[in-house]
Amino acid sequence: MSETVRAPHLVIDDEDIFAAHLGGKLSVELKAPLDTQRALSIAYTPGVAQVSRAIAADHTLAARYTWANRLVAVVSDGTAVLGLGDIGPAASLPVMEGKAALFKTFGGLDSIPIVLDTKDPDEIVETLIRLRPTFGAVNLEDISAPRCFEIERRVIEALDCPVMHDDQHGTAIVVLAALLGATKVLDRDMSSLRLVVSGAGAAGVACTKILQAAGLTHITILDSQGIVHAGREDLNPFKRELAETTNPDGRTGGVAEALDGADVFLGVSAGLVPEELIATMAPGGIVFALSNPDPEIHPDAARRHAAIVATGRSDFPNQINNVLAFPGVFRGALDAGARRITEKMKVAAAQAIFSVVGEDLAVDHVVPSPLDPRVGPAVAAAVAAAAEV
Repeated sequence: MSETVRAPHLVIDDEDIFAAHLGGKLSVELKAPLDTQRALSIAYTPGVAQVSRAIAADHTLAARYTWANRLVAVVSDGTAVLGLGDIGPAASLPVMEGKAALFKTFGGLDSIPIVLDTKDPDEIVETLIRLRPTFGAVNLEDISAPRCFEIERRVIEALDCPVMHDDQHGTAIVVLAALLGATKVLDRDMSSLRLVVSGAGAAGVACTKILQAAGLTHITILDSQGIVHAGREDLNPFKRELAETTNPDGRTGGVAEALDGADVFLGVSAGLVPEELIATMAPGGIVFALSNPDPEIHPDAARRHAAIVATGRSDFPNQINNVLAFPGVFRGALDAGARRITEKMKVAAAQAIFSVVGEDLAVDHVVPSPLDPRVGPAVAAAVAAAAEV
């Protein structure tokens, strides 16, 4: 292992990375010390029995006297982890631990990573139904498409608490916020843009739907076989639905035919895009190359042809990162006592992220930094206000 992670003015060696992950990144902390006999008797036996009796008599008291009502389960089967693919539950656990750390840091929410050693949607859904008394919300993570669509839908239907597949909707929320910023700084009408989405998986589908809801009507989608269009016979039901609502020009072919004259490139796949094809986009273009850890095109190459370039990485400007969305979305939903995370709440989250940028809006700052302390509270407040309890 010899790679290094580079950030502005900073080089992090592998040794430092592995040292920071040694023993995991999480621990459980007490809200009050157990340093006296009285404290021990209150926190555990015999005092705890009184609380258990009360909850047994009135199950709604669990929300008040346990952490479950504010606890997020971060759930994955390890089948679509970052840009690494199907690496299994054990290898996905460091990512889920990181997600839990972000929930705490940026949303003030406790969460627990749960990695499941099964790819069966029935087993995943059944497991979460059985675990429901333990948590107050579910963040589905790194589950491969198209299984992720069915799993999310079924978990939402089965549980009476907020559920969101972050790879779909967290990405879509931040992409919408970034496009609001990019079109604002370029003085462009978002509805007039011709956009190409590279990737028809979880993120690609969700981004397409939220951008269509925001007024974009000219979207072309690419999968590993080329442009998604109505004439293809190899489309699954989700792609077939997209084919019916996208590609109004009826284009066929591959990435070259899709990018010719396009205003926006949105990369949410692991497929690389040659610089010479980015050069065929319309002048003043926008490139969001979001695949991690390796963008579809290097930002330096993309900037030679596009007015605004964003990635999912922290070592380049305009980081489109889900951490801008999911901590505030779940915090707002739980604050409002919402049972569902609705489309209205997602759009409100995107607008809140965009609003934080304010007067600092620039070609290299179309979204706020993930470290901006204003983001989480702004998103939470906007989501809570938009919630349908």
